[in-house]
Amino acid sequence: MRKILLSVFFLSFGIITNAQNDKWTLQECIEYALEQNISVQQSALDVELAETQISDAIGNFLPNINASASNSWNTGLTQNVTTGILQTQTTRNFSAGVTGSLTLFDGLRNFKQLQLAKMNRLASEYSLEQMKDDISLFVANSYLQVLFNKENYKVIAAQHEITLQQLERVQELVDAGSVPKGDLLEIKATAANEEQRMIVAENQIKISLVALAQILQIKDYETFDIVDRDYDVFGSEIMDIPVSEVIDAAEEERYEVKVAEMNEEMAKKQQEIAKGAYYPTLGAFINYNTRESGAGRIVAGGLDPDEPYRQIGFVEETQQAVVAPNMSTEIGNPLPFFEQLELNDGISYGVQLNIPILNGFSTRNAVKRSEIDVRRSQYQLEQTKLDLEANVYQAYTDAKGALKAYEAALLALEAQLLAYDYATERYDVGMTNALDFSQAKFNLENAQSEVVRTKFDYIFKLKVLELYFGVPITELKF
Repeated sequence: MRKILLSVFFLSFGIITNAQNDKWTLQECIEYALEQNISVQQSALDVELAETQISDAIGNFLPNINASASNSWNTGLTQNVTTGILQTQTTRNFSAGVTGSLTLFDGLRNFKQLQLAKMNRLASEYSLEQMKDDISLFVANSYLQVLFNKENYKVIAAQHEITLQQLERVQELVDAGSVPKGDLLEIKATAANEEQRMIVAENQIKISLVALAQILQIKDYETFDIVDRDYDVFGSEIMDIPVSEVIDAAEEERYEVKVAEMNEEMAKKQQEIAKGAYYPTLGAFINYNTRESGAGRIVAGGLDPDEPYRQIGFVEETQQAVVAPNMSTEIGNPLPFFEQLELNDGISYGVQLNIPILNGFSTRNAVKRSEIDVRRSQYQLEQTKLDLEANVYQAYTDAKGALKAYEAALLALEAQLLAYDYATERYDVGMTNALDFSQAKFNLENAQSEVVRTKFDYIFKLKVLELYFGVPITELKF
């Protein structure tokens, strides 16, 4: 009987090689979650945004080129652009130009802005990888929970099969008058209780499968299932490494530390950019412009032949008239559009130097704010390392405790198997009643369930510790 129970229990952990194609493996669940999870996708968008910031920073080194054109009509008293005389008229004027400017020196702020953008991209990549690790571990925990519920159901089902066999045997003994009917009723009650617990165990499987499907954002809850296979304890050698070495490895490998370190470097770079505003800025510019007008142009002019001179005043003492030439002009049609543009164009160019003298303390205050941000990032880095150290100690202690619990569960199972064998032998010869036998069987089932629970708990906590030690999530062995 003992050999049968051991075979039934440990065969429930065996690898099912003929698993259906529509069942999901742990690796498939993790890969699918990394592709579909919204948090991972949002972190990936942060990386894309950081790429555009790098492009913006590179663009600051390029010249700015802008073109402009305008065409306007003026009605009323305006100056005639051809005669210079104010007159009531409607005129049309067109102008166009192209301006180019280039920053030659700005306190190296553009160069440092590019460095900052590259740091930000790296920090975004670290955050993305950290998110992937967190999601992967979360999926693995949910996956192992489903496996635990399935193995727990197998334990109950295996015990129920034995109960049914025992029920048939006791029925024959009762019919033969060898044992009292009360023993039969006790076995039937045990079978009914096991059926009830099997229903509860089935519901737990369904609930855990739905929870895993929700993590993966799979809507088809009814057909979703995972591959039934055994997961052995791999990587237990990490338990022999001193916890101080695990902490050192975690500080070097964990992405939360890398993100905090990068935030500190970014804060220092922001401080350098803020200090760059103290320096003068030097820029160069060039401008090309031209214009065209719809007003008539002077085609001929000179003294008026009918009245070459006109009186403009007189000398008060001598009453002598003061005259001036009386000029006459002939206004013709404007020149063609493109001809005017060619005749009226011009180019201007030069350099411009801006020296900051007083700007309402804005530069000084910006530098002070950047110094505060540097100190804040340093505190955050220190806090991140302290939190990581505490988490590693906790994970190390949890893994140690889970290992001891698993080993204790194995010893308890061995003891319960012996107790069950002894109870079976006593019951077969009539030295104990069905109640005591059922209690021994129930204790064995609890011991089997505890082995399953502690095993998967130990596996998960061991993987957490490996992750802290720097083992990539894709290389964790289950």
